[in-house]
Amino acid sequence: MPRAAALALLLATATACANDVPEADWSRGLLPDHVTEQGGVVQSLWNGAWIAALATGAVVIGLILWATIFHRKRRAKAELPPQVRYNLPIEMLYTLIPLVMVSVFFFFTARDSETLSRVDGDATVKVKVEAFQWSWRFTTTVNGKTLKPVAGVPVSDYHQGPQLVLPTKTKIEFDLETDDVIHSFWVPEFLFKRDIIPGIPEDNPGRKFQITTLDKKGVYAGRCAELCGVDHSRMLFSVKLVDQNEWNQYLTTQAGSAQ
Repeated sequence: MPRAAALALLLATATACANDVPEADWSRGLLPDHVTEQGGVVQSLWNGAWIAALATGAVVIGLILWATIFHRKRRAKAELPPQVRYNLPIEMLYTLIPLVMVSVFFFFTARDSETLSRVDGDATVKVKVEAFQWSWRFTTTVNGKTLKPVAGVPVSDYHQGPQLVLPTKTKIEFDLETDDVIHSFWVPEFLFKRDIIPGIPEDNPGRKFQITTLDKKGVYAGRCAELCGVDHSRMLFSVKLVDQNEWNQYLTTQAGSAQ
């Protein structure tokens, strides 16, 4: 419980002075409701880590209390309690249990990291994200046609920042770029963020990731999660997820600007 409270406090302070704090739920481990398939992977890993951590904590606290209650030194007895040094089975147990735990954690983390970093390259919607001090420029390509870029300026409300419109139930590929300092692309409901580091070549997989959006229409806040300068806190944007009909209408309004 103290750790969960500390996490909630961290979430609140990390987004201080902004009105874009997503609603968190205890049943989700204080994470916001995810809007991508990849967010479900993160949610499962997060929940599993919490369950394992709480179970481990319960066992450790139980052993501490058991040792405190049943193995106190009594005034009437001066001899030492039974010693377990050089007890090979017990020492092997002390070694094997942590090794198994770490191996399980590593397996699930490596498996999910591979899933989250996979880029198939066949997304019909691709977004080039250009971060700069202190806003964003989004250039969307749909089936090979590039729409007019959407650029912004520093703002105090994410509704006033640049808005990236995306379709629901669609695979989307992101390509992140910056020419000044390190930024970080973060939409809390994606349950994912990626640093944008200057100097990474365009064909480097480290600057790309993909998501598959769920059928959850809405406007979601985004921000830079890396301290990047004096107006870092005003580097806000929004992502609007729309259904297929709205997406087709949006593409029609952008038809004149497509290249």
